[in-house]
Amino acid sequence: MSRAEGRETVIEVRDLVTHYGRREILHGVNFDVRQGEIKVIMGGSGSGKTTLLRHMLGLHRPTSGSIKVLGRDIAAISKKELYDLRRKIGVAFQGGALFGSMTVAENVQLPLREHTRLDEKTIQIMTRMKLEVVNLSGFENLMPSELSGGMTKRVALARAVIMDPKLLFFDEPSAGLDPVVSAELDELILKLRDALNITIVVVTHELESALKIADRITVLDHGRVLITGTVEEVRNADIEVVQGMLNRKPRDETIDADEYLRRLTGTGR
Repeated sequence: MSRAEGRETVIEVRDLVTHYGRREILHGVNFDVRQGEIKVIMGGSGSGKTTLLRHMLGLHRPTSGSIKVLGRDIAAISKKELYDLRRKIGVAFQGGALFGSMTVAENVQLPLREHTRLDEKTIQIMTRMKLEVVNLSGFENLMPSELSGGMTKRVALARAVIMDPKLLFFDEPSAGLDPVVSAELDELILKLRDALNITIVVVTHELESALKIADRITVLDHGRVLITGTVEEVRNADIEVVQGMLNRKPRDETIDADEYLRRLTGTGR
């Protein structure tokens, strides 16, 4: 039985269609995330997974369809309501997005200083607690330039959860990391979910990581959902694209020369 079975829905995407200019990127996507699960969104380059993430963060408005996050339709609420909603959401960006002129502690503390009026002692305590959770206790005074790739990801995670969000988005956690560090980060994601009772959405193309951490996986291909299911259900899916991804089989795609030319010149659809 899936960990997500019977849980409250915290993200609900229905019939989502979106365009970049005249080009349709997402084609009627249906998608949900349930409380307390680790939901992995997978797909190759150009599958639409990053676009879906940006929609869930309220960075893009859809052409049609709805996106409910923590019960709010983010395509319909005001800027003030969206700002308040985002305070309940943490985001760990692919490259870490740390400020190079700030120490580790200062980077982690930034959301508290921007969005709360906590006293300095409380901020320091919360910073130490979150750095302890990501196994970086004692590294408070290092600068980002002094960190390894794995440490940068951990600092980004500590900053993302400093305000105890209900929902955490993690974009390509294993990108640029060696296999050992990547495995350690997978274990940390599992630890965070259990220790903080948080719902986590991970966008990744790393198959091994996805199969290790996911409660459920949604596979996208060319802007469409191919399957949503448990790791076992995805492994056993009788879908050629999914099995090709699992078995690292290259795709045999034929490129339409006329269509490619129209894309380059911006003529036609």
